[in-house]
Amino acid sequence: MSSLFPALTEGPADRPALRFGDRCLTYGQLAAAAGATAGRLRGAGRVAVWATPTLETAVAVVAALEAGVAVVPLNPKSGGKELGHIVADSAPSAVLTAPGTELPSPVGDLPRIDVDPQATVASTQEAPGAPDAPEAAVSPEDPALVVYTSGTTGPPKGAVLPRRAVAATLDALADAWQWTGDDILVHGLPLFHVHGLVLGVLGPLRRGGSVRHLGRFSTEGVAGALTDGATMLFGVPTMYHRIAQTLPEDPELAKALTRARLLVSGSAALPVHDHERITAATGRRVIERYGMTETLMNTSVRADGEPRAGTVGVPLPGVGLRLVEEDGAPITSYDGETVGEIQVRGPNLFTEYLGRPDATAAAFTADGWFRTGDMAVRDPDGYVRIVGRRATDLIKSGGYKIGAGEIENALLEHPGVREAAVTGEPDADLGERIVAWIVPADPQSPPTADELADHVARRLAPHKRPRVVHHLDALPRNDMGKILKRALTRG
Repeated sequence: MSSLFPALTEGPADRPALRFGDRCLTYGQLAAAAGATAGRLRGAGRVAVWATPTLETAVAVVAALEAGVAVVPLNPKSGGKELGHIVADSAPSAVLTAPGTELPSPVGDLPRIDVDPQATVASTQEAPGAPDAPEAAVSPEDPALVVYTSGTTGPPKGAVLPRRAVAATLDALADAWQWTGDDILVHGLPLFHVHGLVLGVLGPLRRGGSVRHLGRFSTEGVAGALTDGATMLFGVPTMYHRIAQTLPEDPELAKALTRARLLVSGSAALPVHDHERITAATGRRVIERYGMTETLMNTSVRADGEPRAGTVGVPLPGVGLRLVEEDGAPITSYDGETVGEIQVRGPNLFTEYLGRPDATAAAFTADGWFRTGDMAVRDPDGYVRIVGRRATDLIKSGGYKIGAGEIENALLEHPGVREAAVTGEPDADLGERIVAWIVPADPQSPPTADELADHVARRLAPHKRPRVVHHLDALPRNDMGKILKRALTRG
């Protein structure tokens, strides 16, 4: 069987692998703990993992992958209805969790395997398979993970990610980011999603490096880990926004960030003004990358490339990327202005939506390109700039195709705006009019609609100015910090 983590057997056994708070495992200890659990999983089919930000979650996922068993990560914050759907849809043989964890129904009704990273064997109430089950032959096309989408247009769908996709994405990122076993990654991301689990835990382990998980994100935790030798920081825009806000009053944080080899933001667009504030305070630039549950990573700004704020860089090695018109015709000349839908293909893609052949077929073109639903423009030198989702962020106004993302960035450059989201709503004259949803920096003195319209028109173009402005106390967001635009309605 080909391991996704050669360092478990080939590297120094005393090399640090995982640290969660004060708890840590070397590669030798991880190999022993994962091996003990893997012995109980072979032949189990799919297993669920109660994906808390803990050492147990990391050991459980590594154990299952070493056993050739697909993992279904479960978000502990999911409601009962969503958990019920995922458990029924994926039909896991068991759930892996830390000893003593109280699991809600229906997860608690599954056979349970307690994972104890400090023990030589994992205790179990009713484990499928036998400890002496023969080691299964595993191919690159076999499932590694079944990760459920956010379900914004219906019940969540399980994207089946093969071992090939995990390896291809992590190896492509190693090339783009010059990522090696000498790197120490720090982050505080949840472990039920691609960003925190695949990139943030499996990534360092595939390189033979180390990960320090904060458990819960804090600027103090980031500063401490970077000061103590961490070389890379992964975060989402809400985390980098907190960093940008804290920097003026925290010189130790600024000093710590200058020590990082790489600052990476993902899962949503990082506003340009946060890029600029972090660079002004530290001299360092945050780089962005672009991926999806179904595709893992597609593009990134390279460590040896130009860190161009507002872009997600260039396609990763092995990834094909094109922009297409509404009728599916490929855009052949990139000018940095023409908006098209991103389509991708390559070894990083999922194989199917579990049990949904209709949805799987609809997601691909006849010639094998995956329809991302993301809209972007591409510069002549290949850099990609995301302007929004086709379903919620492409606004057709006055004969123009306008991406909400660039208007949001312009609004965030106004000193009176703390947060911003842009949507379109029907307009008898324009087709759609641009609507801005604003969280003011000072609720007692919010910027006026005319002031914001003039601000955007000066920076972009008159046809991109908002026609309507709503003021809010906060924007609705999901667990990954993405704005839930479908929750924005006229009030």
